Order: sequence, then structure tokens, then C-alpha cells
Amino acid sequence: MAVPLYQHKAEFFKTLGHPVRIRVLELLSEREHAVAELLPEVGVEPAHLSQQLAILRRAGVVVSHREGASVVYRLTSPEIGELLAVARAILAALLTDRAGLLDDLRPEAGPTPGG
Repeated sequence: MAVPLYQHKAEFFKTLGHPVRIRVLELLSEREHAVAELLPEVGVEPAHLSQQLAILRRAGVVVSHREGASVVYRLTSPEIGELLAVARAILAALLTDRAGLLDDLRPEAGPTPGG
């Protein structure tokens, strides 16, 4: 029995559902990066970064190759960067709507005590 497409999509989004993986993908959407370049940008221990890169590699989201002593990663598809940009736009709109709601919930400024 074939796995429904929506289940594959859910697995794909689960793969993206970690802050370190999102940050790595954001960086790789700009250009290829060696692991040594990613470490200070991501701010985690090398073993943790290696684990997260392995998850992305197994999912087929990134690929790596050796350049001398360095391992360099890149996205498998530029659409991944586009997806992150769309997510950022959606998040910005949601946060703007929530900020407006918070403004609506705040009591109006009245007279200040003693004034």
C-alpha cells in the first residue's frame, strides 16, 4: 500500500522541525558551507551539528562533498531556500497580526496617578 503524499509532507516538515536544522538550511540557502564555517554560526557543539547534518543528509535535503580536509554542504534544491523565505513571510504576518491584537487588548492610556 502506497504512503499518502500528505504523510510524506508531514515527515518532510518533521525533518525541518528543529532550530539547528533550520539555521543550517538558512545558511546553506545563501551558499555552500564547510562544517567549520557552520559551527560558529549555529552555536552548537560539533557532535550536535554533525548529528543534525546527518538527519538532513538522510532526508535528502542536503548533500556533502570533501574539499581537502573539509566537508562542504549544500542544499539539494534551491526551493528549500524559497520555502524558508515563504515561512519567514508567513511568520512575519502572523506576528504582525498578534502585535495588533495585543495593542487592541491593552487598556487605553488614561490619566496618570498624581497627574
